[in-house]
Parts: sequence; C-alpha cells; structure tokens
Amino acid sequence: MRHIISLLLENEAGALSRVAGLFSARGYNIETLTVAPTEDVSLSRLTIVTKGGDDVIEQITKQLNKLIDVVKVVDLSEAAHIERELMLIKVRATGKDRDEMKRMADIFRGRIIDVTDSTYVIELTGTCSKLDSFIQAIDRGLILETVRTGVSGIGRGDRILKL
Repeated sequence: MRHIISLLLENEAGALSRVAGLFSARGYNIETLTVAPTEDVSLSRLTIVTKGGDDVIEQITKQLNKLIDVVKVVDLSEAAHIERELMLIKVRATGKDRDEMKRMADIFRGRIIDVTDSTYVIELTGTCSKLDSFIQAIDRGLILETVRTGVSGIGRGDRILKL
C-alpha cells in the first residue's frame, strides 16, 4: 500500500542523508521525496512516498523516530489529507499537434508557460494519478522532457505537523 510519510527534520547538514540512508540500509524504496524549509528556519519538512504493508510502515516510522535529526513523524495516509505534485512537461507542438496540446492542457487544467515555434512547456498540478493520466492521454512521441516535483502533502482540518 502507498503511504505518504511527512516529518519535521532539523535543518542541518547531513540530516537528509541520514534519512535516505535509513531507507537504503533496510531495502525500502523511496518513490518520491520532497524537502524544504518551514516557517521555522531551524526545521525542514520532508515528505516521502513509499510502499509497504502496515508492519513495514510501522517499522519505518519507528526507525525514523530514532534518528537524532528527526523531530516529528506522521503518516498522512492514516487520515484525511491533501496531496499535490507539480509537473513540467515539454512537448512537441507543431502543425495540428499545437492545437491538440493546447486542448489537452485545458482539459487537465494545465497552463502553457513557455512557447516556441516547435514546443510548449505545460505546467500541471494535481494528484499523481492526474499527472499520470495526462501523460497517458497524449501521444508519447510528442513528449520531449518531463520533470516532476514529487508529492507534497498536508493533513486536513485540525490535523497538523508542528512542534
């Protein structure tokens, strides 16, 4: 099962490396990883998407809590949450494909943020499945380059990750 684990981490050199090392040492895969400073400059928020059964996720959570740089850990997947990912995709846009790419961007509520004579760069935000659906909906031969940020997530309502 897919899990989104979010944690507060001391904003120190090597902290991210220790978290990634924990996953690799135990043979756990990180599907996506995002990290950035929070409103508190001494802390960063790290969001990891991984797959595993409840026992594996429990083990990951326990091991993360043991790391000295980790302040707090929460599995966002356990309750209502919001998740988003950003994708920039450069596509070939010439002739009839130009109008088709514009139409597909509109259907998926994307924005064309760069235009040249032969390409568009389209910005899409949404769930992983929405971004995957966009890629499947267009001709793969038109895709020149794809960049994805990885998942960012936050609990809904009163559920917060804060000290």
